[in-house]
Amino acid sequence: MNLKGTLKVIEPTKEVGKNGLKKREAVLTTDEQYPQDVLIEFIGDKCALLDKYKVGNTVDISINIRGRMWTDPQGVDKYFNSIQGWRIQSVESSQAVESLAQQQAGGIPEEDNDDLPF
Repeated sequence: MNLKGTLKVIEPTKEVGKNGLKKREAVLTTDEQYPQDVLIEFIGDKCALLDKYKVGNTVDISINIRGRMWTDPQGVDKYFNSIQGWRIQSVESSQAVESLAQQQAGGIPEEDNDDLPF
């Protein structure tokens, strides 16, 4: 699954838990009719994926949705979800690559072709 949008927040890497697990969070504002601010976690070696991005970059993030159960001290089960990112790429650069590939292939958009019989 992928989410596309603009990076709103990029947090520094933090150690969480007793085992030294590394976690880094980013907030992505989705690119849709009703934009949503979505918190995405990058865990372990995936934390470094955010190093080359800045707030304001438009990106496409591949995600996994994780769910877990926790039982509180009163014995009530509670459920939590998290969104974990595992790949990120710039939308601007992928659009530029597609455009360049089209130009090199000699692709001309139909609306620019004046030789059409209709």
